[in-house]
Amino acid sequence: MGHTRSGKSSIIEVVFHKMNSTETLYLESNNDIKKEFIKNSPFVQLEIWDIFGAIDLKDEKNASLFEDCDGIVFVIDAQNELSEVKEAVNTMLLAVDKAHRLNPNVNIDVFIHKVDGLSDDQKIETQREVQSQIESATDNLSAQVALNLTSIYDHSVFEAFSKCVQRLIPQLPMLENLLNVFISNSLVERGFLFDLPSKIYIATDVFPVDMQLYELCCDMLDLATDISTIYGRPGSQFDQQAGSLVRLSNETVLYLREVGQDLALVCIIRMDNFKNHGLIDYNFDGFKQGVTQLFRLRSKENSTATPDTSNLSNNLETSNNVYLSPATPPNTVA
Repeated sequence: MGHTRSGKSSIIEVVFHKMNSTETLYLESNNDIKKEFIKNSPFVQLEIWDIFGAIDLKDEKNASLFEDCDGIVFVIDAQNELSEVKEAVNTMLLAVDKAHRLNPNVNIDVFIHKVDGLSDDQKIETQREVQSQIESATDNLSAQVALNLTSIYDHSVFEAFSKCVQRLIPQLPMLENLLNVFISNSLVERGFLFDLPSKIYIATDVFPVDMQLYELCCDMLDLATDISTIYGRPGSQFDQQAGSLVRLSNETVLYLREVGQDLALVCIIRMDNFKNHGLIDYNFDGFKQGVTQLFRLRSKENSTATPDTSNLSNNLETSNNVYLSPATPPNTVA
């Protein structure tokens, strides 16, 4: 959602349809509600509604659109005048109020968009203004709204959408647990579980996301996808044995392995530790088995079963051959 020309359609085209950022300048304004299904990896199964900016949210018929909504992404053009930004925030608050009454569990994300044209001081000022306006409107709502500074000309919009999608995955705590166990036992520095078509990361390790590392991983995905498209077999870019290796000048290795359909794990590993890549590959097989169990859990509607992730810890070899007790997966969140 968002006002006209705020960048809603451009975000969808860049993230989910691989449109070049410069080509979005020629997109026409949307005058209707456009619906599309995104069916990539098993964890990225989305129905996205691109709602035109002139919609009348005071009309109860339009408000009913939010009844089955799991998440709202409201896009605000940060390059507008401050008065227009405030008007956009008021529209967002109205939309969120309508949605929250129909569905108290709805996730709310605000993209303060087109920040590529702003200085650092302007970014901070705009974000502070939006945050202040939200907090002054309602204390209860401010804690549920996630603010993101985004642009289609860098990877910030991909990271922001990654956070949106993660909040829609009930199995996220277990995915993160599997990834942390794998990393701690394999001498791996960092790890990202990617949805290949969109470059959204489904899960990462316990450490804060480093944007430079994330951008490197995205560039590697583009490289691997392009090469496999040219030299791979027709109809399939990645198979069960797919992998890629990039050695960087700072004695670091980027290592990609296929996990499932349109799903891949990208690891950042020190060159010295990668010499023991047999251990990494062995532990990766255990990680892949754990993720496969989550695939099966997600495919079962209304299932309350919890996958046995203890097998992962049992199957992982530690770097110094010390046995690691089975990890207890976090509770599944709704």
